[in-house]
Amino acid sequence: MINDPFHPEEAIARERDSNKRTLLAVVCAVALTAILLVGYGIIRKYHAMKVLAENTPPPVTDAGPKGPALAHVLVDEPSITKGMTTIGGVVKNISKQDLANVSVVLELRRRKDGGLEESILPVTPSQLQPEQEGSYSVTVPAQNFASIRLAGLKADPRATLIAYTSSPGKKRAPERLEPKTIVVKRTGKPGEFINSADNPGRIP
Repeated sequence: MINDPFHPEEAIARERDSNKRTLLAVVCAVALTAILLVGYGIIRKYHAMKVLAENTPPPVTDAGPKGPALAHVLVDEPSITKGMTTIGGVVKNISKQDLANVSVVLELRRRKDGGLEESILPVTPSQLQPEQEGSYSVTVPAQNFASIRLAGLKADPRATLIAYTSSPGKKRAPERLEPKTIVVKRTGKPGEFINSADNPGRIP
């Protein structure tokens, strides 16, 4: 049996390789652990944001005056005559109290820039007793506004908004077509047929 001679250089080289592999494994393990921790942190943060968003109540918006409706508003279909749009309707007091200085609030959307304008129309008569009705109306240029919407109802005290209900009113009247009379000039002599053997003509 031949004994393999001992080479200290090879032993040192193998030990260095082993140390390098150990160090590389430790670095890889640390890097993998860091990646997992970062990923876990991101997932946890996303989950927390999602839970917060789901549990956050929606913003409170003022949908108008609260309480039982005091009036009912009928909105007629707009009519257009000679380039002018007319909208109107009826307001009925459905409460058990008098309503004073009643007015209808309309929201008009401009055609040129899409902006909104508010128009306050007084109701006639301005004071409505229980079950009494009043009318309102406004006429505006049709080319200026794209739409008109009922936005509210006001009454005293201090011309504040009151609760109301609404429904469609009168339908728009159908357009009337004016009859036209067409006059055809005769080419023949008085008492003579327009189409004859001596004066043939085409029948339209």
